[in-house]
Amino acid sequence: MPQLVFLPHEELCPEGLVIEADRGMTICDAALENGIEIEHACEKSCACTTCHVYIREGMDSLNENSDDEDDMLDKAWGLEPDSRLSCQAKVGDQDLVIEIPKYTINMVSENH
Repeated sequence: MPQLVFLPHEELCPEGLVIEADRGMTICDAALENGIEIEHACEKSCACTTCHVYIREGMDSLNENSDDEDDMLDKAWGLEPDSRLSCQAKVGDQDLVIEIPKYTINMVSENH
C-alpha cells in the first residue's frame, strides 16, 4: 500500500502526516479519511480549485490529468508544474510527498 507523506501545513496538519492509501483512491479522500480537512468546495466534482495540492514526489505514478482538471488548474492560486487537484489525482503504486498550499482561491471559508 503506497504511503502519502503530507508535509506540515500550519492549519491542516501542523506536524505533517504519513498515511497509507489504497491504489485508486483520490488524494482528497485519503486526506479526509485521516483527519486532514482539505477544502473541497465543489464536493470533489472537479468544479473548483480549493483542493489544489503540490505533488513533490511521485507525480509519475498518478493518473493523467483530464482536460477538465487542466482547465480548473489554470485558475488555481500558486499554480506550479507539479500541481494537481487532490479530488482528481488517484494514488498509484508509488509513495507520494504532498504539499498543501498555504492559500486557496477561496477567500472565505465556512470553517473560519
